[in-house]
Amino acid sequence: MHANASMLSYVFFSCLLLSVQAHDCQVREIMLFTNRLLAEKLQDKTSVNCSCREPTANSCLCLPIPEPGHELSCFVEGTERLMNASVTSEATTLQLLNRSFQTQLERKFCGQLSRSDQCQSKTKGNMKEFLTQIRKSYQEIKKSKA
Repeated sequence: MHANASMLSYVFFSCLLLSVQAHDCQVREIMLFTNRLLAEKLQDKTSVNCSCREPTANSCLCLPIPEPGHELSCFVEGTERLMNASVTSEATTLQLLNRSFQTQLERKFCGQLSRSDQCQSKTKGNMKEFLTQIRKSYQEIKKSKA
């Protein structure tokens, strides 16, 4: 009986590990949360029209648009800034996104997005541009796994 129980535990653990590895980039969840936030932001014309490329972009929440290989660290930084500035309707979704990005970065999941723990960004973008960059990055992962 003891041997069967330990074998069952081993099989269960192996299945769990494979399940976690298969979902390490959480593409479906990230896309769902990002699309939800984008849909809300498209209704808010100030965030859509806000430009971070102009020197007078004081009222704009300008977020990092990451260089290749620095996506996860910039996504963590950007979602943290959004959580600090967000309204309560977005807070839960932003927390889920941020937690997912932090886990992926810490555990070195999604290697193509996490070559560095430091965010490197040459440009800044408004919330819509930032969320669009997240969606684009995860769409590329989805295509490469298909």
